[in-house]
Amino acid sequence: MPNDDTNNRSQKPLFPCRHMRREFLWEMGGGFAGLALASLLQQDGLSLNRCQAGEKVVPNNLQPRGGHYPMPAKSVIFLMMNGGPSQVDTFDPKPALSKYANKPLPADKKFINSGGRKVGFLTPAMREFRPGGEAGIPISDYFPNVRKHADKLCVIRSCHTDSHAHGSALVAMNTGKTIVGRPSLGSWAVYGLGTENQNLPGYVVILDKRGGPIGGQPNWSSGFVPATFQGTLFRSDGSPVFDLTPPPHRSRETQQQQLELLSWLNQQHQTTRAEVDDLASRARSYELAFRMQAEAPEAVDLSQESQATLDAYGVGKQPTDEFGRNCLVARRLVERGVRFVQLYSGGGHLEETWDAHTNVEKNHGQHGAEVDQPIAALLSDLEERGLLDSTLIVWGGEFGRMPFSEGEGALGRNHNPYGFSMWLAGAGVRGGMTYGATDELGFEAVEKKVHLHDLHATLLHLLGLDHELLTYFYQGREESLTDVGGRIIREICNA
Repeated sequence: MPNDDTNNRSQKPLFPCRHMRREFLWEMGGGFAGLALASLLQQDGLSLNRCQAGEKVVPNNLQPRGGHYPMPAKSVIFLMMNGGPSQVDTFDPKPALSKYANKPLPADKKFINSGGRKVGFLTPAMREFRPGGEAGIPISDYFPNVRKHADKLCVIRSCHTDSHAHGSALVAMNTGKTIVGRPSLGSWAVYGLGTENQNLPGYVVILDKRGGPIGGQPNWSSGFVPATFQGTLFRSDGSPVFDLTPPPHRSRETQQQQLELLSWLNQQHQTTRAEVDDLASRARSYELAFRMQAEAPEAVDLSQESQATLDAYGVGKQPTDEFGRNCLVARRLVERGVRFVQLYSGGGHLEETWDAHTNVEKNHGQHGAEVDQPIAALLSDLEERGLLDSTLIVWGGEFGRMPFSEGEGALGRNHNPYGFSMWLAGAGVRGGMTYGATDELGFEAVEKKVHLHDLHATLLHLLGLDHELLTYFYQGREESLTDVGGRIIREICNA
């Protein structure tokens, strides 16, 4: 009986060598090149195992990526007028309201849902409308400075949405649906395009100091897409993010070593949990916070701005100081490559927002004075710096307001989701025009109606993203911002 050594030598090797030495060296070199190629393709959102199928797989990172087609808009500043500004008092004049002042609702408008609030009489606009720009777009005296930029604006007068309650309407305006748990518009934009600056978040949200919107975090959530793409709350003065500055006894080198160790431990943990994105997202948030320590404070440091610029935005003066700072920070962020910035005017509830149930003149007079000069300065500043051609500006609230008073002899107006106004300006937008219309009295959109899905589809289009192709597989179906609806409003686009 042969011994064990003889028996082992007689067996065929488990891994027979079928290559000559030169072939081995050649394939090894090609393998290293393949690794480099795979890394580059992954940064561009392409997975090698899906290239043949032509599928684009977006990785869980903020690396800049090309859209579906080239478009001029590279960034977005969304000016959210929290609470719902009145269209018939700002951008949608209704002379018939003066004609029928103090008359009851027409019989064909009795369907209007008042949300349990009192229904009064038809009420004219609180302030005069005057033509602006060469196009002569009528804009009310709540926005005299914005009116000077009328030729930059595309005013959409036929918007409508799915809810007359603040919480659900805000979530719908931000995410496309009235239910929480879905990715916001900013998250979809960064998911599709990444961001140009890897030392700052791709999506920044700056709230009003009076408080956040009803519904809170779901308005800037990444929903079911990786948390890498959610909005980051910034403050416009001091440290932009709480706890961003490390303790004085901890050096940058020590932090770097800690992050490297943490990254190695996370990689070991994730090797057996490749399908779980939460850990990777959290690890990247730590890494981003580390990089932000150097660049984020500089991005909000308004001491670098000239006094003329500060004066233009109304910084240091009341009532424009806060929103002026926020608009100026927004310009500095997009200037540094941030993809999506959302600013909130109005915080908390009722009169601290644009929610003018009690007195439209008092409410809109206050909030209009806070934002009118800063918004006009933002439009001028972006244009002078050559950034307006690549920055898309969006203005609006979650809905509008009714053309009747809230109670007999009252001065306030109730919510109106059936017809309201928003405006766009900047990259890819045709300026100096109005689009769509509400009825004679301003109750509901009747001409070229624009649902919020249509608005979202158009905004994504201006960023170079096809709203039907920008999807994420979740719970058995391809989800998108616009779901199964949405059309691009091509009449308002230059491209």
